[in-house]
Amino acid sequence: MGGERLEAEWVRAWCTRAGADLAESMRSFQARHGFPPGRNVIACATEESHRDTDALVELTPIPSDLTTLYWVVAEISLPDVDAGYFVHPPSMVAGHFREYGPIRIDGEEPALVFASDGGGHLFALAGSRRVWRSATPSHSARFDLAAPGLDEFLDTLAHRIADRP
Repeated sequence: MGGERLEAEWVRAWCTRAGADLAESMRSFQARHGFPPGRNVIACATEESHRDTDALVELTPIPSDLTTLYWVVAEISLPDVDAGYFVHPPSMVAGHFREYGPIRIDGEEPALVFASDGGGHLFALAGSRRVWRSATPSHSARFDLAAPGLDEFLDTLAHRIADRP
């Protein structure tokens, strides 16, 4: 997408592709790992998640790409993809914002934590549209660049779902 704003149609197409790859991966999971998978889901947005997104927008200056994502996706829970990946629902993002505030990254607009991995590392989206990952599982940790945009973050996640490099 290279500098363009995230589009809802792009997110819908991503959900379709990633959802199909996730279903395929979960069908063969037990044979590959010797135990059944947990609940792995890319949950579509609902009226309730739209209300939660509206409340989040009123609470904080949420990056527009995150608003676009939340109008399509309520949450992503992938405990069995690598060490786990989780795009938090907007209600959880609001709760974390109330408790911890925005993430401060040198030379960057304040960022909003929206996701985590199974090791507790946090992912934050800044107003610049860049995605940052905490060096340790902490809101006060140093954050390193994880992706130049939310689309690249989601594409990387889709590759991990499909178990592709």
